[in-house]
Amino acid sequence: MAGEINEVKLLGMWASPYMARVKLALHIKDVSYEYVEEDLTNKSELLLRSNPVRNMVPVLIHDGKPICEPQVIIQYIDEAFAPAGKALLPADLYERAVARFWAAYIDDKVLPPWEMILKAKTDEERAEWAKQTFGAMDALEDGFRKCSMGKGFFGGDDVGYLDVLLGGMVPWLYATDREDLWPQLL
Repeated sequence: MAGEINEVKLLGMWASPYMARVKLALHIKDVSYEYVEEDLTNKSELLLRSNPVRNMVPVLIHDGKPICEPQVIIQYIDEAFAPAGKALLPADLYERAVARFWAAYIDDKVLPPWEMILKAKTDEERAEWAKQTFGAMDALEDGFRKCSMGKGFFGGDDVGYLDVLLGGMVPWLYATDREDLWPQLL
C-alpha cells in the first residue's frame, strides 16, 4: 500500500536470471513484496524512471526509492532486512571477499557465453559458446568444491549469497531449452 513503511516492489521479467536472484533473496529473507512483470519490448514509465541509466530489470523499489543492479539489490536486501532472516553474505571478511569473487566470476565468465548461446546464429556458434559455458562451469564447480568444505550449500550450512546467484540461473536453464522463448530474453 502506498505510504506504508517498508513497501517493497520488484520490477522484473520472468526469465531473467538476475530478477530470479532478487526474488530468491526476498523469499529467503521472508520479505513481502509486490511483483510487477515488465514487457522489455515496451518498458513501463515506472521502469524507465526507476532505472534511467540502464532501463533494465530487476529494480527493487523500497519505500519509493529504487535500487538497481542485481548484486547491489541482493546486498541491499541482506542488510535492509537483516532481522527478517539469516544473512546471505558471510560475516567473516575473508569469506565475504571469496563469495564476491565467485559472484563476479559467475557474472563475468559464466553468464556472458551462456547468453551468447541464445544469440548464436548457427549450430557451430552455439556449440562454441556452449563449450565456453561448460568450461567456465567446470572451473566454478572446482572452486566451489574447495570453498564449501563439504557443507550442503556454497554459503556453508545454509543457503547464502552464491546459492542465490546460481539459483537465479534456473529460468535460463528452462529458456535455453526453449528456442521459442529466446526473443523474449534478448
